[in-house]
Formats: sequence, C-alpha cells, structure tokens
Amino acid sequence: MLKRLFEVLEGRHPPDINKSEDDTKLAVAALMVEAARMDQNFDDRERSKIAALLAGKFELSGEETESLIGKADKKISDTDQNFPFTHAINMNMDGGERVYVIEMLWSVAYADGQLDPYEDALIRQIAGLIYVSDRDRMLARKRALEKLGIA
Repeated sequence: MLKRLFEVLEGRHPPDINKSEDDTKLAVAALMVEAARMDQNFDDRERSKIAALLAGKFELSGEETESLIGKADKKISDTDQNFPFTHAINMNMDGGERVYVIEMLWSVAYADGQLDPYEDALIRQIAGLIYVSDRDRMLARKRALEKLGIA
C-alpha cells in the first residue's frame, strides 16, 4: 500500500480518478435498489424510476444504466451492510449532492404510490450516515413528492 502511495506521489502511477466516480455511481444505485427492495416488492415502476434517476444524475445511456442497476442489485444481494455505499458517497459527494441522493431515495420509495415503514426507516438511516440533517431529509421528501405529483 505504501509503495502504491509513493508511486502516486512521485507521479509514476496516477491515481484512478474514474474508480471513485464509478464507486459513487454504484453506491447511489445500490442504495436505490435497497430502498426498492425494502417492501419485498421490487417492481417495474421502481426499476424504471431508478433507471431514470441514474441516467439523469450521471448522464448515462440506457445500456450503461441497466448495467449499473444489475451491478448494484448484485452488490446489495452480496452484503447486508450499507456502510461501503454511504462511505463512497461521503468521500465523493458534497452536501448538496448527498441531499439529492436522499431526494432520489424518496422518489424510489414512493414510485409505487405508497411509503412502506421499512423504506422510511432505511432513508432515515442513510440520511444520518451521509450527514443529511432531518430538515434537509424532509425537504427532499417534499420535493420528491411534488415531482411525483403526490400531495
């Protein structure tokens, strides 16, 4: 590890900048898939909402979006921890972007027209882990509901 650090510092081995961007995309996608699964019913409405949000946020093609959702689905299936995902978000996104992640999670949770208590608990937990205040979490919820046309 130290050898790699010295190589980066000396310019012999540049850091993998795209890796952190890819990690961030995967982290956001994984948390969205987790939110969709919380009510035990990951349906087409939720999958479509996730695809639209990821494509819009990260400027992805349809193929890239589907690949990312597939990778995220596998990652979530292989772990019971959200820390790797929230850590990647904390390391690579600023406060406004983290609030937007919460807004996207609300959009996924409400994609089927109703909020499951487990979805609510997950979003509350993730908001705390990525340092989004309760106020910002609730404002993000309000924005998501307005965009979805739910009063």
